[in-house]
Amino acid sequence: MKKQISSKSSFERSKRIWAYAFLVIPVLFYIIIRFYPTFYAFFLSLTDWDIISRDKNFIGIENYIKLFHDPIFWKTLGNTFEYVIYGLPVSLILGFIIAYNIDKVDKGSGIFKSVYFIPYITSLVALSWVWRWLYQPAPIGVFNKILISLGLSQQLFLFSQTQALFSILVTTIWSDVGFQMIIFLAGIKGISKQYYEAAEIDGAGNKDKLLNITIPLLKPTIIFLLVTGTIRYLRLFTQVLNMTFQGEGGPLNSTKPLVLYIYNSAFSRFDMGYASAMTVVLFLIIMIITLIQLRVMKSEN
Repeated sequence: MKKQISSKSSFERSKRIWAYAFLVIPVLFYIIIRFYPTFYAFFLSLTDWDIISRDKNFIGIENYIKLFHDPIFWKTLGNTFEYVIYGLPVSLILGFIIAYNIDKVDKGSGIFKSVYFIPYITSLVALSWVWRWLYQPAPIGVFNKILISLGLSQQLFLFSQTQALFSILVTTIWSDVGFQMIIFLAGIKGISKQYYEAAEIDGAGNKDKLLNITIPLLKPTIIFLLVTGTIRYLRLFTQVLNMTFQGEGGPLNSTKPLVLYIYNSAFSRFDMGYASAMTVVLFLIIMIITLIQLRVMKSEN
């Protein structure tokens, strides 16, 4: 009897050891891939390093002082917030409207979902170059050819300081709305029909059901999309790199986001310490905004 108990306990102990062994591998991988680069970026932000030499000269907070006196940093930071402020609400609203209406379609809903979701899974590089071609002056650009055919004047689009950022935003929203739609649709499908049946018995119309059932019960979905969407728009990079002239975020930095400025500082000017300082600032901004969003949405529940 004692032998059976001993063998059983040793078997259980062996199972636990193997379980921890398998858990340690992904944890170590996550630490190496995520945490180590993050902390290393903090260290690099306190140095003067040209990425070529091995020497990293410790300079303290000089890079951060330089940041606050850099007009391009403030310009790119402002552009980044514009992408979030204008782009995220529009993509969320469009995604919800599309999902809400697709949910009411009985036949052919799969076709509609595919049509809206395909831009999201399409390569952003290829998508950006297609939209860049659409924005070109006539006779190359399709949009300007349409404007001329309607008797309207051509628009500068990507070559205008006032229009370029919104032109890139249109492309971003078009590619992003499919993701919002799919997540909203999953949230709507997860709402029990009993709520709607009870509301109909009480004489509630479509508007009442939307405002009092659908939207309140979609709060967890909205929180998720707000947080992930904010992070995506704060890190916007590929569209600007591929749609603007020579990927510089022009004209005159009017479309350059902070991530592109970080990229240029690190790999064009080889100022890795300064680029790391901007990376740390962006990391803190993302963390603070995310925590605020979660706190606000949690307090409303």
